Amino acid sequence: MAWLWLTLAGILLATGLGLALLRLADAAIDRAAIRRLLDLQPTNPARFDPSMVANLPDPARRYFLYTITPGTPLWTVAEITMGGELGFGSKHSPGYRVMRARQILAAPHGFVWRVRAGSISGTDAATPDASWSRFRLFHLLPVGRVGFDRDHMRTSFGRFIAEAVFWTPAALLPGPGIRWEASGPDIARVSVSVGGRDQEVEVTVAQDGQPTSVKLARWSNANADKTYRLQPFGGDLSRFRTFGGFKLPTRVEGGNFFGTPEYFPFYRSNVLDIRFPAAR
Repeated sequence: MAWLWLTLAGILLATGLGLALLRLADAAIDRAAIRRLLDLQPTNPARFDPSMVANLPDPARRYFLYTITPGTPLWTVAEITMGGELGFGSKHSPGYRVMRARQILAAPHGFVWRVRAGSISGTDAATPDASWSRFRLFHLLPVGRVGFDRDHMRTSFGRFIAEAVFWTPAALLPGPGIRWEASGPDIARVSVSVGGRDQEVEVTVAQDGQPTSVKLARWSNANADKTYRLQPFGGDLSRFRTFGGFKLPTRVEGGNFFGTPEYFPFYRSNVLDIRFPAAR
């Protein structure tokens, strides 16, 4: 029997080593993506002047005048540290777990979100040419590895464009591939087209211009059929603070089917800090 135990021990050792090496390889890919996105920070950014948005529809103009203080350097890449909760269940049984995460947001090019929630940890990420989601149990056992296909890239694009609306507004100032319209007296809609991908996001603004919610039709398979299709996504924004001249929400609640009876806010984020690291 000794040979059997030795064989089993060898298999377990080889499996553990293989999983550890896979984790190291994944971490290296994540670090390379972070470096690539940080390098997209402008070296000597222009400073915000209200004239830059003077010709926008009223709700869009109010949004920018609220979120960016005149004279603020127009940094487009942010590092966000957050806590909060992630729901791993359903609307009726949310199964929230305490979350801790760090994110590099570099719209319209990509993002890297590294998170830990209970025994689950992993990364959700995208660069201009690839996207992936990788999650592990106890930092080692893979429980989800998807991405590197067109569907995943499309849903990732929707996420980081929506997040740019409330965390990196300078990245969505009008310019090539970025167009603002009014959908109502208090609703601005931004259309972003880059790299053959397109996304529209609606932002509801208060009278003073504070964004209160975002909504988009997101490409997703988070539905009963597990089939990719466009479906409502979005969330509410609150607890605004100023970071480096940008007035941004520190409480974000969001999820699938926003604005419908099926809405489940599986993402409840409390921002601890937002930095705009200078280009290296």
